[in-house]
Amino acid sequence: MEETVEDPPTSAVLLDHCHFSQVIFNSVEKFYVPGGDVTCYYTLTQQFIPRRKDWIGIFRVGWKTTREYYTFMWVSLPVDLNSDSAKQQEVQFKAYYLPKDDEYYQFCYVDQDGVVRGASIPFQFRPENEEDILVVTTQGEVEEIEQRNKELCKENQELKDTCVSLQKQNSDTQAELHKTQEELEILKSTAQKLEQEAKAQKDGWETELLQLKEQNQKMSSENEKMGVRVEQLQAQLSTREKEMEKLVQGDQDKTEQLERLNKENSQLLLTLTQQKERQKKLEQTVEEMLKQEETTTLKKQQALKDENAGLSRKLSENKIIYDALQKEKERLERENDLLKRENSRLLSYMGLDFDSLPYQVPTSDQGGAGQNPALVYGNPYSGIQESSAPSLLAVKKCPTCKSDFAGDILDFTSEQQRPQPLCLSCPICDKTFPAKEKQIFEDHVFCHSL
Repeated sequence: MEETVEDPPTSAVLLDHCHFSQVIFNSVEKFYVPGGDVTCYYTLTQQFIPRRKDWIGIFRVGWKTTREYYTFMWVSLPVDLNSDSAKQQEVQFKAYYLPKDDEYYQFCYVDQDGVVRGASIPFQFRPENEEDILVVTTQGEVEEIEQRNKELCKENQELKDTCVSLQKQNSDTQAELHKTQEELEILKSTAQKLEQEAKAQKDGWETELLQLKEQNQKMSSENEKMGVRVEQLQAQLSTREKEMEKLVQGDQDKTEQLERLNKENSQLLLTLTQQKERQKKLEQTVEEMLKQEETTTLKKQQALKDENAGLSRKLSENKIIYDALQKEKERLERENDLLKRENSRLLSYMGLDFDSLPYQVPTSDQGGAGQNPALVYGNPYSGIQESSAPSLLAVKKCPTCKSDFAGDILDFTSEQQRPQPLCLSCPICDKTFPAKEKQIFEDHVFCHSL
């Protein structure tokens, strides 16, 4: 792109405000042969992002601002800034626009704000000469040359430091000179205006001179009045000066008060921050306590549910046992009624009255609980038999399973006759056990209540 198409963005920014390390120029030759195109290779660092109006210019060594470029080329923006290829860039300067002298030049990368972001080492535009021919020297000459190079490098560094200080002084001087020039231009414009005004006033003075002479007499009389007025104004001025001093003192007092208020505000902000931290800690503690309480409540609820389920199971089992016992009771009452009818039938068959017997059979309402295991209905022949007999026939009933055993011989010679049942029947599952296994029977019944 030719430089005549559009001027690049420049600025008067001094060297102290530039950042030369954000763009690095690579493979810069010590000199370029005139008449050929020059390719400039450069690398973009990570902290730098190129923009559309960035450009690279060729500057003569010793330049002060970016306006002193010799020629320039616009840079091309990379497609992907994160790729490695985007960091390595190049531009080509056409031979027609390159310098023709043998002065030292350097490449400079300038962004669209006119700030230098990188600069190359100096180079020249000159043809190859005999100085570029390789010269073979001895070891001593090499050491002497190296020593001389070190001295030259040291002197070069000192000169660079001196150059930097001089550049700084020069920039300061240029700034002052620029300021002085601006002031001079202002003074020139002011002088021209004053000259024009003076010329106009000179023309008016001649006409006004006569008027002034006439007014002089009037002014002399008014001058006396103005003297009195001036004295009054001076008195007012002194009064205003005193008031101004009071206002300045009041302003200082308010400034001190404002500083105190700022300090108090800072302390209050610090206290508020501490209170917020304590409140945050308290909120965390409350949340933890609520979580612990919720966990404890859930555990208690679960325990109550488990206990309620256990009680429900026990209640169901007890209900089953109660229903079984109720059925057993109804069955026993039915059997008791049958036996009573059978006994009445036998007594009527024998010609006896059931009410005249000395032993009365307990009714179904009284139940059989609490009676010792003995005869269920007593001896029906005890009221009519005059002579004692060794044994009589009777009906024996099991107090547990209520089974009838006919043909058993009962012994009435003893005062208390207590016959034992031959078998034991479970009132829940109707399982029977021999009479001699009473302990096993009791354990079996007890297992149903668990």
